[in-house]
Amino acid sequence: MDQSKKMAKIAFEALDEKKAEDIRVIDIGGITVMADYFIIANGNSENQVRALVDNVQEKLLKAGYEMKQIEGYRQGAWVLLDFNDIIVHVFDKEHRLFYDLERIWKDGKEIDFSKVIEE
Repeated sequence: MDQSKKMAKIAFEALDEKKAEDIRVIDIGGITVMADYFIIANGNSENQVRALVDNVQEKLLKAGYEMKQIEGYRQGAWVLLDFNDIIVHVFDKEHRLFYDLERIWKDGKEIDFSKVIEE
């Protein structure tokens, strides 16, 4: 499993561990140079959004991956975590529906990490 896929899997598991809703992992490597994967999920409140973000940060940092930047943490409505190879978007429900990133990046290939086995 390549590095960016490992990172995406760690982020997926961190979100799943904290009960994120509707976690989507989209392989965008073939359609943009921005990143290899987008991970999109939502929480039910600002506090849950922050808890999801904190867990993703903690797990990726513990695995040795450095975060480039974070945006939106204080507001807790849409938090973006940029780890270079992967970008994690954690929304509250309202903002996720409004921005609908899955539709915008529909040309990417969705990966179901609940079924992916370590290579």
